[in-house]
Amino acid sequence: MWSEEHLDNLLTTPSLGLVADMAKIEGDIIILGAGGKMGPSLSLLAKNACKEGGLNKRVIAVSRFSDPFAVELLAKHGVETISGDLMEPDFLASLPDAHNIIFMAGRKFGTDGQECQTWAMNTWLPSMVAQRFKKSRIVVFSSGNIYPMKSPKDGGADENTPLDPVGEYAMSCLGRERVFEYASQEFGTKVCMYRLNYAVDLRYGVLNDIAQTILKNEPVTITAPVFNCIWQGYANEIALRCLLMCESPANRLNVTGPETVSVKWAARELAKHLGREVIIQEPESANDKALINNAAKMCSNFGYPDVSIEQLIKWQADWLLSGGRILNKPTHFEERKGKF
Repeated sequence: MWSEEHLDNLLTTPSLGLVADMAKIEGDIIILGAGGKMGPSLSLLAKNACKEGGLNKRVIAVSRFSDPFAVELLAKHGVETISGDLMEPDFLASLPDAHNIIFMAGRKFGTDGQECQTWAMNTWLPSMVAQRFKKSRIVVFSSGNIYPMKSPKDGGADENTPLDPVGEYAMSCLGRERVFEYASQEFGTKVCMYRLNYAVDLRYGVLNDIAQTILKNEPVTITAPVFNCIWQGYANEIALRCLLMCESPANRLNVTGPETVSVKWAARELAKHLGREVIIQEPESANDKALINNAAKMCSNFGYPDVSIEQLIKWQADWLLSGGRILNKPTHFEERKGKF
């Protein structure tokens, strides 16, 4: 059953809840940084929801768009694209006004040794965007990395957990939030901080990382004993519906799966579906803490994800066994010192 087209259809078919909420969202939507891993499917999902609801709403995807396939795919389905560098003030100023902004631009990998580039992308650019679109509702993509590591017995970090980022990437993510928080206080901008970890779309994600290790006959090392993950289709849907949760002062929402998933269990389940043996390696120095978030608020507002962790594991194995494409963009979920 698996093909690139089928996967993309799964990721971009809106639920009835999203279609209903899109009708409540006044105005057009601009997605800044739409050329990354999640941006194209989020843009298509937004446009498909508008079509399903009979809405005459513009969806505009903005990015440097290094992948011409993404531009062609978006244009084919009616998503407007604007290509350019958001770090260029004149380009940012030239963008059309919109009631709704999804801010996805950011930098993570390559931070180590190029910290200033990460800080510029994750804090300087947000300050310019916050000024340019201060009258808009803004959903700000953030990260669960801004929380401290928690033991599974603590239930994960919720939105009220004191922040304690480790490493310059995580600190710059907190910087991004603080900039938009300032805009929310100073200009009355309605903002929702969207704290994500980790999206799975089969071509990348935590499950892909573990499965690739198994397929290489390498040991799965338990440095982080547990993790959260969430189907990317659902995560994208929540990002759009969060436009209705934008507030001043800024609102905050953890976006992740409701389960705290054991790495050891996930590795064994993946190995079973892949038809392989798995080697589990547990360092003596390992402890029970990991970057895990509590998704209770998300589930209360939007309901539980429509794709379970068991289904994701089966899909991930089937995707790889059928020769599905991978992006070679590991999550590094096991990283404990904040170096990316």
